[in-house]
Amino acid sequence: MSKAAASPEPEFPHPPADGKSTVVACLGASITEAKGSFDWVAELAARECNRHVRFRKFGVGGDLSYNALQRLPEVIACRPDKVVILIGSNDAITAASRKVRRIFRTWKKLPKRPTPEWYRENLRAIVRRLKSETSASVGLCSLPPIGEAAQSANPFQRELNRRIEEIGAIIREVAREEALDYIPVHEAMQAEIAATPGRAFTGFWFLAFYRDAFRLRVLGRSLDDLARLNGWRIHTDGIHLNSCGGMMLAELVQRYIEGKDEIPKPLSADCADERG
Repeated sequence: MSKAAASPEPEFPHPPADGKSTVVACLGASITEAKGSFDWVAELAARECNRHVRFRKFGVGGDLSYNALQRLPEVIACRPDKVVILIGSNDAITAASRKVRRIFRTWKKLPKRPTPEWYRENLRAIVRRLKSETSASVGLCSLPPIGEAAQSANPFQRELNRRIEEIGAIIREVAREEALDYIPVHEAMQAEIAATPGRAFTGFWFLAFYRDAFRLRVLGRSLDDLARLNGWRIHTDGIHLNSCGGMMLAELVQRYIEGKDEIPKPLSADCADERG
């Protein structure tokens, strides 16, 4: 990944009336970068209630926790007041799939095979460096589900579910040990899925991602169009989020920014609209 590609996108401006603003840095992978996924950071930045907030996006597609740790100096340099961390889905996928692991190890220049222990080490290093080099409060997001079948008998979906739960336990552990805010993304989305279980994610097919990119960029289809075509309710492809999943994530982060603890209702208006 080149340095240019790893740089954050421009901040979303919201000139404050009193000359003061809160800087919120969002660190993650493709769901935060919003390439092929709903742009939850832009959604938050556009809200009138966030007119005194400047959002900085530090998302790079395909990144694991190791890569996010390497990019941390950019986050620290923006002098954030709050940092939202959503990282680990690719750690889970590479642990579950030998094919993905082989490709990502080269693409992302990973020095060793991803394991839960390495994820814990990287996440703790991210958090502790933020605590020592900034005055920011830190919110750790649990991971969105991959696939929409929590009780699936499909072997690959079962393994993904196990890996997501494994990493989720680490996120909760680090949040507790380091006295951080915990943003229950996984719990809220699982509640939505549990109401009406959907498709299993049965394999990682790169051609399907290229097909969806063609639909988006050439045919002009929307993310929600992709979700309907592919048969997903909160995802576009089983991994990335459509407007339903993205709005759920945005609402949870909004509550973190405002210092609220309650989880939004499992069924958002957007999800209800998608069901028709």
